[in-house]
Amino acid sequence: MSKLQPIQLSSANTGLNLKFIKQNFSTLIKVISIFLIASAIGLELGNIYILITNSKLPSSLNPIFWIERFAVTIHFLEAIIAAFFAPSRKKMPIQYGIYTFFVGTVGLLELFQEEFRTK
Repeated sequence: MSKLQPIQLSSANTGLNLKFIKQNFSTLIKVISIFLIASAIGLELGNIYILITNSKLPSSLNPIFWIERFAVTIHFLEAIIAAFFAPSRKKMPIQYGIYTFFVGTVGLLELFQEEFRTK
């Protein structure tokens, strides 16, 4: 049975560990973001259904709807920016715009990080 050993941080493996953490952290953010944006779209569709059927929505849910609308708006703006800059990075604009809409700022960071890596 093996015991967990403390990680010895040296200048040689610190960069590798930080890169590993950054990659895993961005993957976690992507997964959470996709889930939350899909949930926000579902909430908004439910809200539209409630309005169409003249049902009453509890007023305590209004802050949740405002937060979800703000998040969807920000992600939409990020998607427009990504679609605009995607051709200059040899990416398909519609595809990368949709990707950035769901993953958010991480998609924009990936798009612009490639520019700095190639220089």
